[in-house]
Amino acid sequence: MAVQFQIHGKNLDLTGALREHVEKKLGRLEKYFDEPLHVQVTLETQRDQHRAEATIPVAGYILRAEASSSDMYASIDSLWDKLERQIHKYKTRLNRKPRQEAARAQAEEAAAAPEAEGEESLVRVKRFHLKPMTVSEAVLQLELLGHDFFVFTNAETDDINVVYRRKKGGYGLIQRA
Repeated sequence: MAVQFQIHGKNLDLTGALREHVEKKLGRLEKYFDEPLHVQVTLETQRDQHRAEATIPVAGYILRAEASSSDMYASIDSLWDKLERQIHKYKTRLNRKPRQEAARAQAEEAAAAPEAEGEESLVRVKRFHLKPMTVSEAVLQLELLGHDFFVFTNAETDDINVVYRRKKGGYGLIQRA
């Protein structure tokens, strides 16, 4: 299996040594997955902070992590640690049906939409493909991305749904009435 890297640098010179360090650290991904991986890495320097970010599409899911410190090499090492924890979480969740069913039941019980608090000016538009998935798969994707909500096509109803993280814990599901 091969890991393909797309490494970008922002506000820094992307040296061969930095590129080699990223490929060495994140090349370890191949021991966790059977399919070829395409890894997008962005290394950025802002003031005294060095930030490393990675995005990895895997079997319909997206693994994403970022880390920052005062040293780029330390940021890359921390990025790998975060990715490795996410991979373990991802693998554990996919292999444990009871957990998936519990997350699904919890999300369906907590189905309630938060009310909007007035109009804001539109700042950004994102377009993406909605992959049909179950509610439990959407909750897993929400956790892997580290977002507060996730939009998906519900595989059971073919409707567009949103799962979100509730402030008091657990998850909510927004469905069309």
